[in-house]
Amino acid sequence: MNGDKNRLRSLADVSGDYLQDLLHAGIEPSETGRSGSFLLQDQSVVYSHTSYEGLELMSVSEALDKHEWLSDYLWKVIPADMDQYTVDVGSGANGYFIRSKANAKVTVPVQACLFIASDKIGQKVHNIIIAEENSELHIITGCSVAHSVSSAFHLGVSEFYIKRGAKITFTMIHNWSGGVEVRPRSAMIIEDGGTLINNYILMTPVKSLQMYPTAYCAGKNAKVSFQSIIYASASARIDMGSRAVLKGDHSRAEIISRVVATDDADVTVRSDVIGEGSSSTGHIECRGLMLSDNAAIVSIPELKAMRKNLDLSHEAAIGRIAEEEILYLMARGLSEEEATSVIIRGFLNVDITGLPDALARETKKMLDMHLGKLM
Repeated sequence: MNGDKNRLRSLADVSGDYLQDLLHAGIEPSETGRSGSFLLQDQSVVYSHTSYEGLELMSVSEALDKHEWLSDYLWKVIPADMDQYTVDVGSGANGYFIRSKANAKVTVPVQACLFIASDKIGQKVHNIIIAEENSELHIITGCSVAHSVSSAFHLGVSEFYIKRGAKITFTMIHNWSGGVEVRPRSAMIIEDGGTLINNYILMTPVKSLQMYPTAYCAGKNAKVSFQSIIYASASARIDMGSRAVLKGDHSRAEIISRVVATDDADVTVRSDVIGEGSSSTGHIECRGLMLSDNAAIVSIPELKAMRKNLDLSHEAAIGRIAEEEILYLMARGLSEEEATSVIIRGFLNVDITGLPDALARETKKMLDMHLGKLM
């Protein structure tokens, strides 16, 4: 599987050693309940398939050959020279191109997996996602690594374009390991009446993670929702957050984070809402749960108002598990360890709103699978 020519006939042909890694990243090898599937292994596109009406799914390199206009979207919302990581991605990266055509309602989730199978590799990815006017698109993207990989580096640039009246729900599940360093760079442009629901789940160890997606609500009545669920363990170093720039009148943003830190993990959560459009609203909510005296959580919410008729708010709280909660559960037959796990599961098991039923079930299944490891 060292070149794009060595493609799989189906995801079921993925090596058995890797199937569990894909499952833990939200990828369904049988493709049941999926409108399309894409798999990038190391730097090679090894599978891409869809037959769903109104949906395009292929590698970015293939899409550039097919659509001359696509070059106008590359590096439009993220500057190619934003930092050293974007510069590195600009030299020879591939990735997925996902597009819902105008008025198409692609309510069955698309799945895309960025998989690292080789040790000490630097994976570079550039993705383009477009929801044309009045279309609907739902995506589960999973990033994962083979158990045999001791160290690796992942660089990912993702550019989203949500056109007038369109909607994208994007659920990203990271299934890394303690030797992987991760640097995603994502940004989104949302036009009039467009909606983006962006969900992020990290429940496994990672060496270091730095990500700060930015949504530009450029149009009137544009909406964005960022929801993140983080379980930081081992010696993970995580610096993550979300930013919403409310340029359009009556635009709205919500940024919600749930973070658990244990062992020697160090987590910084940044949230930023910038209000520029008239009558715009934004809210930030960050809650952290500390399980170790050697761990750390830092919450940095920022609000910036540039008009007088805005409504921007934030709330943040970091604490510990209340002793009375543990005693209550122990009195009902649970051990102290079991009681602690139940409380953690309840803290992280946040309803992710705004998803269609099929995607909500899939997202809950993935979250439950990871939470089950805590028991």
